[in-house]
Amino acid sequence: MVQTLRERREALVREHMESENRHDYEATLDTFGHPRYEIVPTGDVFDGEEAVRRYFEDSRTAFPDQRNELVALHHTDAGVIVEHHDEFSFHRWARQALGPVGLVLGWTPIVRGAVRRKAAARLEEFTGASGA
Repeated sequence: MVQTLRERREALVREHMESENRHDYEATLDTFGHPRYEIVPTGDVFDGEEAVRRYFEDSRTAFPDQRNELVALHHTDAGVIVEHHDEFSFHRWARQALGPVGLVLGWTPIVRGAVRRKAAARLEEFTGASGA
């Protein structure tokens, strides 16, 4: 069966996301032409295989239950745009990172609002800088 370019791109994106969820980072790295992650809300960039491996190690140590969920794929002539969201236990992270304060704090409206404001500001900065 001959796959179209669109089908090959979509399969590659799905394998990338699914291999991350399986923590099969060798398979994930195989989906890149050049490994690079840009984390828009924080402004962090992990460029190159070594940096991306470090990102996997650091992020999955901090958030071992992190998973991504595919929301939608949008095909263009130049590639695929992926809408997804990441999930992890913020309450568990808060307990680890903040100790007793984190146990009490959890994912309160104050924390949720602060995170949303920071993410929105970084997204606006990113889209303004990229000319989108």
